[in-house]
Formats: sequence, structure tokens, C-alpha cells
Amino acid sequence: MKPSFASLSLDLDNQWSYLKTHGDRGWESYPSFLDIVVPRVLRVLEERKLKITFFVVGKDAALEKNRAALTQIVRAGHEIGNHSFHHEPWLHLYAEEEIEAEIAHAEEAIERALGVVPRGFRGPGFSLSKSTLRVLQRRGYRYDCSTFPTYLGPLARAYYFMTAKLSEREKEERRMLFGTFAEGRRPLNPYHWLVDGETLLEIPVTTMPLFKTPIHVSYLLYASMASGICARAYFRSALDLCRWGGTEPSILLHPLDFLGKDDVRDLEFFPAMGVSGEEKTKRAGEFLDILRERFQILSMTEHASRLASRQDLPVLVPKFSHPSGSRIVRAPTSSSDNGRSIR
Repeated sequence: MKPSFASLSLDLDNQWSYLKTHGDRGWESYPSFLDIVVPRVLRVLEERKLKITFFVVGKDAALEKNRAALTQIVRAGHEIGNHSFHHEPWLHLYAEEEIEAEIAHAEEAIERALGVVPRGFRGPGFSLSKSTLRVLQRRGYRYDCSTFPTYLGPLARAYYFMTAKLSEREKEERRMLFGTFAEGRRPLNPYHWLVDGETLLEIPVTTMPLFKTPIHVSYLLYASMASGICARAYFRSALDLCRWGGTEPSILLHPLDFLGKDDVRDLEFFPAMGVSGEEKTKRAGEFLDILRERFQILSMTEHASRLASRQDLPVLVPKFSHPSGSRIVRAPTSSSDNGRSIR
């Protein structure tokens, strides 16, 4: 039977988190574009009667200036997931106790600000480790969705390094950013991780079946810079392959899919930022319409609930190419982080 539904989520990375990962100055003041992008995204979703999952960064939930924008998401009926506290894509390098503090701190900030306890997780920059899975199991998470099965991770990392001004230490932190070539061998369809005798549902971010090239909206917008017709045809073909192959796609959005050069400064290094916010929002909506034509769109928790009753999901033992917990690289936290000691 061909799949009839797809899940849709948005990683609510903020302006400061992009600057931080890129190694740019000024991120420490936590500049934010949430008050611009959140209403814009909510309008696009409401026009299409969609309820999705927003993965929120704990630090943003902890800052009062973001409270109004984040509250709009909950009031509109969307699910809130955990996207870590400090949004550091080298989370997989942390020791297990640091990972637990990172996830728990984000939970606390989100609950305090929004009154909900997240039970779904996506690692920043798709970072994942066995220690992270163990922490998620221990804390009662229903699913993880941090895997991104594509062979193009090293190319994305190379592009990031070419456009960034990073110190040697920062390059070392980011040496596994976006994963390795081996990520392309991971499954496209959902499965269970098996860690210490316990299982945890994994819902991968979908890439094109067979080719494992990205089909998330940021990639489609970049492709549309060359040809909107070709980008839409590519997305339709990918979704048709999903239907024919029995893949229930999980499609990913980012804030910069709805923001352009007229909305935010200092992010010119990000692909497709030369387009206006209005034009990008229009194109993003067109891609969502293509998805709606083929699938019923669900939140991540709804997707996980449908998978819960299935007995045919594979069970995999996690294997990662990086040495999980080999280093603790995070800098000391500021007083605004509640004085939690990070070594």
C-alpha cells in the first residue's frame, strides 16, 4: 500500500545560532529574527490548514524577548520539539552528562516559557551519538529525528568552511558538521534504535530515494535560484519515488526559507539569501502545495503515533563514525544560563 501521509517540521534556528556555527562575531548578544519569521511561517501554515512541529532552541525560550513569538506557535496549535539548549552542532562530541544537561536545560526553558514538555528531539546540525540516544530514552522521549541520510554532508561542510572565518579550535569543533559520506548509507524509512536493551523510534529527514540527495525546502529554494521549474519538477519526482517505494516522507523547513536579504543582515553566506523574503515565502508555499497534493501532512508526533502500532520496523544498533563523548568543547556559560557549570 502506497503511503498517504508525510510529516512536516521546522528547525527554529535563530540568527545568533547561524552566526555562531559560522564563527562570526556578534552572536553572543543573541540577535533574533523570530518576531519577523514566526508570524510569516504561521500565516503560510494557516492558509494551508497545516499543523506541524517546531523544534525550539532552549536558549531562545529562556530569553524574554522571544517569548511573544514562541507563544504564537503554541496558540496556533503546533507541536513543540527540543532542538537542544545552545544549538551547537558538535553536540555529539560531548560526554553523556553534558548531553543530558543540554537536553534537560532546553526542556526546562521550553516548559517554563510555553507550558509544554517536548517529547521529540532533533540534534542541531543533525548531530547524534549513542550517548544522545541513551539520554533521550532515559528522559522518556517518544522519537528522535536527527538522521539525515545523504552523501552530500562533506560538501556542505566544505562550503561552510570556505565562507567562514574559523579558528583552528573552531574548525576542530566543526570537523564533523553535517556528517560524513557514510550518512548516505543510513535508512530512509523509520526504524528503532536499540541501545542498552531499550528501543527509541527514529524518523529520518527524508532525502530522494535511490540518490539520497536532499529534498528539504532550503535545498529546493537554492535549486530554484537556477530554475524554479526544474526545482519543482525535482521535488515532484522525489515525492513520487517516495510513494512508489513506500517511503513516508518527513520534510524539513528552516526559518531562512521565509527570510531574505531585506529581512536580516549578516547571513549573506547562506544559500539563496539574495532573494527577498516575500519571494522566498511564496516559493516555499509552492513547495508545500506540491507536498499537499500527494500526502496528508502530519506533525512529527502524529507521524510517530502512526508508526507506534507497526510491527515491521527494523531495529538497528547505533554505529557512528565519530568518537562519542571523546571531548567536552563547550565554553563556560554566562550568568543568563542560570549559572550552570559547563566544563
